[in-house]
Amino acid sequence: MSVSPRAPAGAPRLVQLVRRTVRPHHSSPTTEEAYVAWVRRYVRHHKMKHPGELGSADVRAFLAWLAERKGLSASSQTQALSALLFLYREVLGRDLAQVGDIVRAKQPSRLPVVLTREEVRALLAQLNGTAKMVAILMYGSGLRLLEALQLRVKDLDFAGGEIRIRRAKGARDRVTMLPGALSAELEQHLERVRRLHRRDIAQGHGRAPLPGAFERKSPGAAKDWGWQYVFPASRRHLTAAGDLRRHHVHESVIQRAVREAVQQAGVAKRATCHSLRHSFATHLLQDGYDIRTVQELLGHRDVATTMIYTHVLNRGGLGVRSPADRL
Repeated sequence: MSVSPRAPAGAPRLVQLVRRTVRPHHSSPTTEEAYVAWVRRYVRHHKMKHPGELGSADVRAFLAWLAERKGLSASSQTQALSALLFLYREVLGRDLAQVGDIVRAKQPSRLPVVLTREEVRALLAQLNGTAKMVAILMYGSGLRLLEALQLRVKDLDFAGGEIRIRRAKGARDRVTMLPGALSAELEQHLERVRRLHRRDIAQGHGRAPLPGAFERKSPGAAKDWGWQYVFPASRRHLTAAGDLRRHHVHESVIQRAVREAVQQAGVAKRATCHSLRHSFATHLLQDGYDIRTVQELLGHRDVATTMIYTHVLNRGGLGVRSPADRL
């Protein structure tokens, strides 16, 4: 798709074009929103000029401004560059690959924040309700926050003790364990969700958002119990089509609850929701599970990504015993 710098009257806006172009690539909603935000920021930085009037030098200037003036992290700079490369290549039909001096910011090599088992126990003790169940899934199943929140009822297999994660990072499916310690509470929770769903149906609603073009192929599936979110939002929202639907709990609700729980538990580490996933992998390795098994449960494409958790198998500096301990 090629878009001229001066779009004719009635043509779709740039943001709409970005959204339309991202979706066929099966990117997550989070990626779509991030790309749109970076495109908007890029346009505003260049005094509302259309990106079609700008080029590689303007991209370099924007990235330099982000790094030097705004002090953005390497991951944010990389995301901004990816968004702009996507904008020019996929939306505007221009290739910036020839710009050799656009260098991706180097990510600093940092070890993940990992909680001890005692710290995990203290953190979970400060949570309740949905926030606690989601936290247990992140620690007990190795789920990312959005993976837990986007679970559908049909993804839970209580008999087999499994969770199926659909279209996870990299658009790959995987299977992980359903913690037995959570099963009873989760089943009781689903009974409450089922009553809520029945009430929505009785009021003429009860349609869950469906992935991709599935709703067009199977329009009745949106009301099926199996397609409902395990952790639905407390309020329905109005869609672009004009109907009320119940999305999943927003990630900020869980992030805020975990942040407060970390403080209340007296955990001195800078722990976040993702620290629970890090702790899942670390504690499995400490328990003697094979790294390939952990890789599969986490959904890592490359075992090298999982290798970062092997630092916990070392004692002190590279597993060397301190001479002070021999005195």
